[in-house]
Amino acid sequence: MKICLVSAFPPSRRGLNEYGFHIARELQQDSLSSLIILADKLDGQDGQPELENFDVQRVWRFNSLSTPTRLLQAVRRFKPDVLWFNLLFSTFGDSPVAAFSGLATPALTRLTGCYTHITLHHLMDNINLDDANVRFPRLYRLAGNVATRLLLMANSVSVLLPAYRRTLIEKYRGDNVHFRAHGIFSARPEYPDFIRRGNPEHRILAFGKWGTYKRLEQLIEAFFLLAREVPQTRLIIAGSDHPMTPGYVESMAQRFRGHNNIEFTGYVAEEKIPDLFGTATVLVMPYHSATGASGVAHLACQYGVPIISSDIPDFRSMAEDENLAINFYEIGSAPSMAHEILRLLRDQKMQREMAEQNFSAALRMTMPQVVRQYLRSFDIYQRSRALEPMSRFRRLPAWIPSRSIFFRAAAPGWQSWM
Repeated sequence: MKICLVSAFPPSRRGLNEYGFHIARELQQDSLSSLIILADKLDGQDGQPELENFDVQRVWRFNSLSTPTRLLQAVRRFKPDVLWFNLLFSTFGDSPVAAFSGLATPALTRLTGCYTHITLHHLMDNINLDDANVRFPRLYRLAGNVATRLLLMANSVSVLLPAYRRTLIEKYRGDNVHFRAHGIFSARPEYPDFIRRGNPEHRILAFGKWGTYKRLEQLIEAFFLLAREVPQTRLIIAGSDHPMTPGYVESMAQRFRGHNNIEFTGYVAEEKIPDLFGTATVLVMPYHSATGASGVAHLACQYGVPIISSDIPDFRSMAEDENLAINFYEIGSAPSMAHEILRLLRDQKMQREMAEQNFSAALRMTMPQVVRQYLRSFDIYQRSRALEPMSRFRRLPAWIPSRSIFFRAAAPGWQSWM
């Protein structure tokens, strides 16, 4: 089976580049599949060599109106059995027109006869546009509604929360919509080493792209309240600016430059993530709203880290569906956040129980398991498509003497796997 994966891909730092990498890495392990990655063109600052052992074709550019044309040309060139899109609504651009034109591509590729699947990481219906600093929210809502309907024109769509599947089926009348686990990035996660945590200080970790619905002001305010009670703590703020808020992290780093117990790491390379999470006592998610299943929360599960999060319905749903250990605080309340962190730091038994529960959840959704589910569904489609000629043959009258000739001509390849 030849698969083309459309995704941002390292060394690009665009959204979902890490998720695209881990999907691709697992697909490479499947001996029955071949993979071509249709990735975004690199900006000047991404001037690093391509990752080894991957067939990467950088055919589309962020914020370019030519993205649909370039992807259609690539599909005609490579003729994949499956075209798999790894998508956010902002994957193809932060310019509304470029983003919308890119999101129309899956509908166009299906019209060419190519089986098209989408893994959709969020829905426009669930995004708080005020947090995203959108100037014309009603227009964005309308465009998001139309874009969602265009995405549902693909052969199949996977979403990462059951509530999203219900929305697509009930509101948009979508069919062939599936719920898939987000998954963790490791095939064999290692049991957490608790000796590295709280020794000699508790490391409070916050990780993400900052400035829109993830902000740092209340987190730092809560940390100051916490530090009065537990001086042996350090706040680790990892990650870079959200594309819509350039300079935000640097401005916060300058503002709190004199505080030695607050550390800004900037962008974290893939190889440094194990140490970052492995030494953290707790992960804090100081969000004002959510844009889907949290990849950061799943990283915490992979390394067996307890989670404290703002009380957002999507995150409560994620915790219930995947049995994650998450303690919630009141959205927008620094004292409530500080209280939950303090309660956890003072209870070593709770720390260990939450860590083990999250690690146990991680073992049930490793990336090989997740990708295997996708491949199984693709294989079922391929087999059913191959059997279509045979089903037409079965409708021929039995008295036709050349029936077997018709059968051999219509379905030459079905016997190899029947």
